[in-house]
Amino acid sequence: MLLRYFGSGVAATIPTILVLFVLASCAQQQDMALLESPPHEVTVEPPELETVTVESYKRADKADVALSHASPPPALAGAPHFAYAPTVLHRERGPGWHLSPADTENYAEIDDNPIKQAAVDPVSTFSVDVDTGAYSNARRFLNGGSLPPSDAIRIEEMINYFDYAYAPPRDTEAPFAVHTEVGQTPWNKDTYLLKVGLKGYEVPRDQRPPANLVFLLDVSGSMNQPNKLPLLVLSMKMLTKQLRDDDMVTIVVYAGAAGLVLEPTPGSDKATIAAALDRLSAGGSTAGGEGIKLAYAMAEQSRIPGGINRIILATDGDFNVGTVRVNSLKDFVAQKRETGVSLSILGFGTGNLNDQMVEQLANVGNGAYAYIDTMKEGRKVLVEQVGSTLMTIAKDTKIQIEFNPAVVAEYRLIGYTNRLLAREAFNNDKVDAGDIGAGHTVTALYEIALVGSGGLRLDPLRYGDRTVQPDGPTDEFAFVKLRYKLPDADTSTLIEIPLETRLIEAADPPSADFRFAVAVAAFGEKLRGGAYLGSFSYRDIEDLALSARGRDRFGYRAEFLELVRLANAMQISELGCDEGGLGTLAREAFCDQAMN
Repeated sequence: MLLRYFGSGVAATIPTILVLFVLASCAQQQDMALLESPPHEVTVEPPELETVTVESYKRADKADVALSHASPPPALAGAPHFAYAPTVLHRERGPGWHLSPADTENYAEIDDNPIKQAAVDPVSTFSVDVDTGAYSNARRFLNGGSLPPSDAIRIEEMINYFDYAYAPPRDTEAPFAVHTEVGQTPWNKDTYLLKVGLKGYEVPRDQRPPANLVFLLDVSGSMNQPNKLPLLVLSMKMLTKQLRDDDMVTIVVYAGAAGLVLEPTPGSDKATIAAALDRLSAGGSTAGGEGIKLAYAMAEQSRIPGGINRIILATDGDFNVGTVRVNSLKDFVAQKRETGVSLSILGFGTGNLNDQMVEQLANVGNGAYAYIDTMKEGRKVLVEQVGSTLMTIAKDTKIQIEFNPAVVAEYRLIGYTNRLLAREAFNNDKVDAGDIGAGHTVTALYEIALVGSGGLRLDPLRYGDRTVQPDGPTDEFAFVKLRYKLPDADTSTLIEIPLETRLIEAADPPSADFRFAVAVAAFGEKLRGGAYLGSFSYRDIEDLALSARGRDRFGYRAEFLELVRLANAMQISELGCDEGGLGTLAREAFCDQAMN
């Protein structure tokens, strides 16, 4: 395929672990009494499943019960900050209590996207992403008194956590509308930001297809914490209240083995579904792979032709028995998505969250990943956004942007690091990509530097200067293409949108949604180290977001502002800015900027 603008281009700490020893005090007696009371057990008859060799163990002697009683340690002035590893109070099968660190959280390593020269590599291709788990997980860290690990920050998930007032499509022939906007970069006055936003059409509750849902619930010992199984049960009961009479629910659980707790039950029988949820209790190891197999079997058994067929897996991702390798599970889920059954994942808990596994399984399962840290978040995902959580309106959605090297010298995509695709994958309908749910908004941001501007960061080449721009039209600065498939289609549909240079030259003041999305992106970059932000501070991020708060029906933007303030306060304490005798002029200047 020829490029639009010119012929054939060349594509191109060791962490410190802080262990706190906490003594059980009188204030903990209530929790102990609660734990020592015998739970109501559910008898689960495991089905016949194929024998699976145990490939690895994370903890073979995992405790039955774990409740966090520690709080984050105070930051040491001048010391580097690392993610807080909570100390957890355990009870083993025998009498008595002991203290042990329980941080086995797992995050995939990600790097920031590099700056690219449009003359050398003008085409950027990626899959859309509607996951939001990284934002609520970062909130959990910040509310717990520590900055999240950088690999826990996926900036696109932070941006897409928020709803933006994009106009929906005029009709349902196209599943989503495309919106673009350009504005000056707040942290670099010599560059611009290009925003590409998608808005899916809304489907009224009484018009969506009937849903065949399988609740796949982790009831292993690692889930026996207040922010895990109890929160899971309450969240799933909220979802149950949203069901229609023609919906169907099956409940599968897994611990040491997988089992069927609730046969397919109509949505009209909400009391039976809720009662089955109330009877759940946690204990044992975690045969998550076997649970997934049984859930797919039940989903296929109760399949509704033309309806929504979805598994909702609720877990901390701490699989340690059976099929536990990420790639093996991904291969299985990728195979099963061809049956028309989707997999969405809700993450829960602290200390052993396997973020890497659950995020990747949701990606290949044609579903989304959300992290539930509070009842409010459970309501957001399973009540306010239940339509987008359940119903897919477009699948395998890809975005490709070609930058005109006669206008754009450099660009970088903010986020979507693990969603990048090869250029040729855009036209290949066999390549899996992200799905969009009913009413979903998706936002992507590029920072661009124009030819001849002061925003260039890359040096010219010494031999054969490839940055010399070819003669060509300058009335367009970029060409946006999107591909998507309708839920039951095998062939994709193409959308093409040229972006005129006058959008940059006569850019209107950016909208409130644009400014807020940029503030969220900057916050994500700051939490990851801020390599491209220069001197742009948490205070600057707060001011930008405050100016764009706008209508905030559920208070999510106000909550974001509080998280920015928390991060700023932690940075101030970490650097010792709140103490006397700062030492160096550079440090004093940095602290002055952070505190004022």
